[in-house]
Amino acid sequence: MAFAALRTEVVNRADLIAVVERAANELGTRDGDRPYDLQEDLALNGQIEPCLYVAQQAVVTAQEGMSESGEPKQDFWGWAAVRGNNRTMARQSLFGLTSAEVLTGVPMEKLGVGGHDVSVNPSFWSKRISERFNEEYRRAVADDDVSARAFRARMVAVVDADLVIGSPTPKRLYQIVQTSNRRDHVHPPLQFKPNDRARALGRTIIGAYVNESILDSATADVLTGDLPLSELPGMPVDAPISVQRDIRSMRLLTEFFPTENETARRRAIRAALSEPAPSQLSREHVNQRLRAWSALTSVSFSTPWNPRVADVLDVKTAREGITLSERTLTQLLDDAESDVVAFDELLLYRAPNWLAAFDIVEADRGSMGAQRVHAAASEDEDGEEVALRIRRGTANALKAMRADRIRALGLLREIAATMDEGRDQPRRIDSEGDTAEGEANRDWFNEVFPKAAAVRGRIVVKADPGATAPPPESDTAAVARLLREIAATIDGLQEGVKLVPEFLDEVRAHARAAGIGRPMPETQAAAFVVQLTQISIDLRELPEMVLSLGRDSG
Repeated sequence: MAFAALRTEVVNRADLIAVVERAANELGTRDGDRPYDLQEDLALNGQIEPCLYVAQQAVVTAQEGMSESGEPKQDFWGWAAVRGNNRTMARQSLFGLTSAEVLTGVPMEKLGVGGHDVSVNPSFWSKRISERFNEEYRRAVADDDVSARAFRARMVAVVDADLVIGSPTPKRLYQIVQTSNRRDHVHPPLQFKPNDRARALGRTIIGAYVNESILDSATADVLTGDLPLSELPGMPVDAPISVQRDIRSMRLLTEFFPTENETARRRAIRAALSEPAPSQLSREHVNQRLRAWSALTSVSFSTPWNPRVADVLDVKTAREGITLSERTLTQLLDDAESDVVAFDELLLYRAPNWLAAFDIVEADRGSMGAQRVHAAASEDEDGEEVALRIRRGTANALKAMRADRIRALGLLREIAATMDEGRDQPRRIDSEGDTAEGEANRDWFNEVFPKAAAVRGRIVVKADPGATAPPPESDTAAVARLLREIAATIDGLQEGVKLVPEFLDEVRAHARAAGIGRPMPETQAAAFVVQLTQISIDLRELPEMVLSLGRDSG
């Protein structure tokens, strides 16, 4: 039997450490676009699939390494991960170790022993570090300290692993390992439609709550769409369909964005989604939850929609969790004409899904090519069909509706009535908020709620001159509204920065296809660069301005 081992020679231990650290750093840059935090996933759920390791021997040519007994240390044996490199590094990080330390020696200070020496004998240092972590874990449990290092590492204290210690055909082993890795990276799991993926994610969250006894099975089955709306515990028997749908949708929303007081829910959803701590939620994490909420909301409707329409919640609110008013949908629709809070709750938490359900708005796909459609096409002067939709995100549509509250509220009331009466499409709304002749389709919406135009960094909405001015808001309400708009604008900046490279790539691709050697005049490119430079200068001042709002002005 032949050894299935990797053998390397280095001059000294320092060079060996440098080689291992460089390999670890390179691995980190090639981790890929992972949709979850691997280290947090291991801390919350442990390791399910075993890793595969092969023996590795590193020989030091200069006899400067010393073992615990004081004898020269000339070779180091380790186990190189040929499957599960990233999981191995994440586990080591949970234990406060590095790949270089595992191979070449763990500092005594990490073992609770004084001095600057290292332990190169795994039989010694693994026992010492285990004893230290067991003691830390006992203290963490006694103090209920879930953030303690030992508590976070408990799920990977013991893991399954496949270890190759010999192979008669090392080349065959290499081929098997490489073939598997290439297939995993080149052919990822089957791709499902956004709605299917988001619904599956939502069901995962609900299932986690059931497993933790946070939700009962009857409630969970209604929320996932396996039981009808009427069977949701506490559902009013005489509630119209709009109210039933709303109760279910809002219940899903609060389940997916628990508050700081709901520690059990927060812990369960983190484990289900492999997320970081709530305070570290990013735009990507928030949108993932929002799409799961929107996709499961659409289960109550006849036709699903792209769940990206719900990507309008600011990150700060998501981190804190959502607390809704105790008013019913009917009460909100009645109060919203004079109550800014009620109107905002309708606009932010109902309007995106409602408008998408009746094809009045759609998710911004982030691609100019994705806007070409063949439905509801108009004709140009030569009689050719033209079907290029207005590029517009949901957030922009909501901003335009906020500028014309009377007509916006009238549209929301009409959509609720359309659901209750079983009609296919809501009617149009005039400037007084009353129904008018014709269907409230996408073209009508873009006309009466025109797209907001960015002018020198501010969003200006051209409201209907004949629209009734909304009631004046209090200073307190204005502060709350402006803070929401600041959060939305900053989120928009972040998304906009990501879109520019996409557009540049599309321009290049279309230019190549059209045989255009220079798609942009040099003067225009220079003008864009000047504008981008000025934007970067303006952005430097914003962090201090934002921080100043968090300081006591008195």
